[in-house]
Amino acid sequence: MDKVNIAHKLSRFSDHWNPRIVGELNGQHVKLVKLKGEFIWHSHDDEDELFYVLKGELRMEFRDRAVTLRENEFLIVPHGVEHRPVAADEVSLMLFEPKTTLNTGNQASDRTRTHLESI
Repeated sequence: MDKVNIAHKLSRFSDHWNPRIVGELNGQHVKLVKLKGEFIWHSHDDEDELFYVLKGELRMEFRDRAVTLRENEFLIVPHGVEHRPVAADEVSLMLFEPKTTLNTGNQASDRTRTHLESI
């Protein structure tokens, strides 16, 4: 039962689209990630995802609309919903997802991360 300093954990990496595991609870991973640019369109067949903006601004695009998230706001994307995160400038996020969640969901790409580092 150690406390986690989010700012310290975020200072340990600078790359984008490469989530790090910072905690686990009840079959869920708590992840930190930095994003910049556009991700790929994808969905998750079985997993819901929670995107919590720590710093910056995230635009979550859906096929029929978009939602803008700012610091201290979060959005839950239900399983099966196609989405694409977009960050015009760097954004830092905390993610809550089942351990089985693959970052690119049902799409394989050069951004797919099958083995995540724990920090």
